[in-house]
Amino acid sequence: MNVLIVDDHAIVRQGLKQILVESGKINLIAEADSGAGAMRQIREGEWGVVVLDISLPDRNGIEVLKQIKKERPKIPVLMLSMHDEGLYAIRALKAGASGYMNKESAPEELMKAVRKLLGGGRYVSPALAETLASDLSQDTGRPAHETLSDREFEVLRKIASGKTVGQIADELHLSVTTVSTYRARILEKMNMSTTAELMHYALRNHLVD
Repeated sequence: MNVLIVDDHAIVRQGLKQILVESGKINLIAEADSGAGAMRQIREGEWGVVVLDISLPDRNGIEVLKQIKKERPKIPVLMLSMHDEGLYAIRALKAGASGYMNKESAPEELMKAVRKLLGGGRYVSPALAETLASDLSQDTGRPAHETLSDREFEVLRKIASGKTVGQIADELHLSVTTVSTYRARILEKMNMSTTAELMHYALRNHLVD
């Protein structure tokens, strides 16, 4: 099988590559360090599995995931993240990911996940599976931040980390006006009126690192 690893940290890519090589079942492993690089590889090669990081320098990993599923819908994608599973896992799975795991997972878990995806299955950790089952069994409304779009959620996290509208615009390659529009939508959807309220909510709900 051919595997594409997408992560902006060379040491992480090397570690993942080593784990996969030691399994003895990999034909080709290619690497990309950005969303743009990932899409070039996707278009040029044939991939059994793509291992995709959430945090990339040019685009959010979920945006890249959506583009992969649009252009090559049959390629299974395993999302990998250093963030707590509660932050992005459900969003990633809804966007078309076949699996989600934390970077701190044991090496054997990575191979287990890759094998499951190659067999046409999906992979989530036992802890995440329990969380998903618990959410389905509850009749309570969703937390306010789960009503946000993926981009709005990303902007919320950056606002909560103390970044200015200008800084967020630079990081996301958007105009200041667009970021301000996102901020206004977030406030409206979450029934809040100030940035301070957003920051307090994000901290209380562990939405910032």
